Amino acid sequence: MKNKELFYTIIYIIFYVISNSIVLNNYGQISIQSLLVNTVITITLVSTIISTKKTKYYGLVKVNKPNKYLYFVPLILLVLINFIGGIKIQNTAKEIILFILTMLEVGFIEEILFRGYLFKILEKDNQKTAIIITSLTFGIGHIVNLLNGANFIPTLIQILYSISIGYLFVKILIKTKSLWPCIITHSLLNALSIFSNQTTIIFYISSILLLFISLSYSFYLNKK
Repeated sequence: MKNKELFYTIIYIIFYVISNSIVLNNYGQISIQSLLVNTVITITLVSTIISTKKTKYYGLVKVNKPNKYLYFVPLILLVLINFIGGIKIQNTAKEIILFILTMLEVGFIEEILFRGYLFKILEKDNQKTAIIITSLTFGIGHIVNLLNGANFIPTLIQILYSISIGYLFVKILIKTKSLWPCIITHSLLNALSIFSNQTTIIFYISSILLLFISLSYSFYLNKK
């Protein structure tokens, strides 16, 4: 991993996308198989980071300066967007637990792969280029949803707000030197979506808010 960071990162990303696509198409997103696959990936990533002694390098450290916690306030708004249409519980307790656990792992995995591994590799050459590439890669990566049966317009919208969220997250990482705010926000945003009362109108409103908050706060951090 120390000598071939980019190679292993690409392998991790490909394996993550393909394995989750296979599980999604055969067992569904809410399944023990999905949880197991992402648990294996999570353990592998954590083991790799610990064995290479790069927890601090990849941002798996706490934010030391208290005033930097102000950077996290808009992140709460991103998570709460799940509930602008109200709360709706339409799954069994077992399904809810499986979904939440899986999404917590997905948030961790994607942050490590994109804001941890990929960003750190590209940052060595040029930080601005690294920010752009990781943000675009994270967003455009959601195009795989089309192969899993998603509709084109919702997927396109998801790609757009994912790019903006990816950009915001990498700016927060740079400012705070910690990846945990991004991991926590990403995981909760995904996990709590199971309680969202999602209608077509609510989807479009939520997407606009995600895009607006992410871009606005990114602009603020850039000026800061």
